[in-house]
Amino acid sequence: MPETRNTDPPIVDNRNKNRFETETSAGTAVLQYSRSGNRLVLVHTGVPESARERGVGSRLVEAAFQQAREQGLRVVPECPFVRAYLRRHPELRSFVEGK
Repeated sequence: MPETRNTDPPIVDNRNKNRFETETSAGTAVLQYSRSGNRLVLVHTGVPESARERGVGSRLVEAAFQQAREQGLRVVPECPFVRAYLRRHPELRSFVEGK
């Protein structure tokens, strides 16, 4: 059986710009955030128009929640895309501040 490889570009936490980011064929996709104590505030998701509907935004949100889990952070979902993602993934609600 052939091995399946993930060919998606990596998600990087660019702390200098306060954002998770990844490259797409249409440019850089980002999830802007701010940190305050043990809070990770997810502010805005931006994906180039021609790269939308490919799961890029979801991958950014997943990376943010993975980091929150690893670092014991509470997530504050200010971004409408993140709030919509949470409606589809209620298993992540335990990481959300003020559920």
